[in-house]
Amino acid sequence: MDQHRSHNPNSSYQNPQSAYRRHRDASGRNHFENKRSRPNQQHQSGPNPHTSPGLSTRKELYERDFPVYKQPVEIGCFSLDSERRFFNDGRQMRYYVEPERNPNFDLRDGYKDRYIKRDANVKEKLDHILRWILANKSKLCSKGAAASSCTLDFDFVTWRGHLTKLLTTPYETREGWLLAVTRFRGTLYISEVETEAARQEQENRTERHEEMMYWGYKFEQYTCADGVHSLPDPGGVVNTNEAFCTVVQTRLADHRLLFSGEVDCRDKDPKAPAPPACYVELKTSAEICTPKQRSNFHRFKLLKWWAQSFLPGVPRVVAGFRDDQGVVVNVDTFPISKISQLIKNEHNCWKPTVCMNFCCDFLSFVKQIAVEDHPSVVYLFSSEPRRDVTFSVHRDSQYSFLPHWFVEEMTSMPDTHHQP
Repeated sequence: MDQHRSHNPNSSYQNPQSAYRRHRDASGRNHFENKRSRPNQQHQSGPNPHTSPGLSTRKELYERDFPVYKQPVEIGCFSLDSERRFFNDGRQMRYYVEPERNPNFDLRDGYKDRYIKRDANVKEKLDHILRWILANKSKLCSKGAAASSCTLDFDFVTWRGHLTKLLTTPYETREGWLLAVTRFRGTLYISEVETEAARQEQENRTERHEEMMYWGYKFEQYTCADGVHSLPDPGGVVNTNEAFCTVVQTRLADHRLLFSGEVDCRDKDPKAPAPPACYVELKTSAEICTPKQRSNFHRFKLLKWWAQSFLPGVPRVVAGFRDDQGVVVNVDTFPISKISQLIKNEHNCWKPTVCMNFCCDFLSFVKQIAVEDHPSVVYLFSSEPRRDVTFSVHRDSQYSFLPHWFVEEMTSMPDTHHQP
């Protein structure tokens, strides 16, 4: 598949020459204009200078043509080692080793004695992506930029996970989010802020919940090898500090995107396509025993799986279905291009076009709102289920997230690079 379009009718990557039409309401205004932001009211459209503008999350507003989404292209990668140190290379890449269809993997193994868990209280924000940008500054900066500074050829820089949350927002019924946005040298940086609800959820997790989170990492250990010719080592230590991350560029309508996301492993076949098309996403899920469970799997879990992998162009998810004791009883593969077919007969199910159109309109909304270009100015966008997205503006606040070392180097001479 080339970088610009897909000829596969099952793919949702679009020819960039296709027309992109913004949905307008009956009055002719874009539906993100002048919405009331009081959470307890029905939002009224139409001009009102005394209220903050908002962006509707009502899914029916986004049921229109699929927006142009250019085939994602990997432009780099980086690794985080066992101590969470950054390396501008692929040393943490792992290789997928296909398991038996019914492998009976014990996901509980090693939880008590071979598990090093990353400190979730350390908020890394965009720091690793920013380090990658500095390490690759020469190939990223606009050719027409002044010699004394660097201007990126991207409208947005963020993590893939933040975009995933945007894609799923129109269907979210439980969790809200906070996204901090700073415009710096013409580029909008998006970094998540932990909500109070998320903080409380983390503090109150049960031991059972903590162990089930480990199960996903353990499944990766059973199915990933460190080298092309080696085998998985399920007797080793699971260390969640370690990560391999792809960095991709793409375009959603007129939004030029640079984002990074963690990759579980790649196809070890030497004839496999180039990244990101050779990557494999690994998941675990409860085994499906009833029609109700299958319906919930289609409506909720597949939405997040699809969004997470579609964005960077990862073509398949390999899922280990486990019983209540944490034993993988079945392994199945879900091609991302086939998921929309899988859910099409599901009543009141999610639609990929709604997800992508909402994300596209949110990015347009951010461009319209976040106009002041300064590293210490943060536009904080807030979403709660079934309510409009609202925002507030903060200067020199706790929400500032672009570190001084990044700001200074992006405004310094090109030959003064130093790694923080």
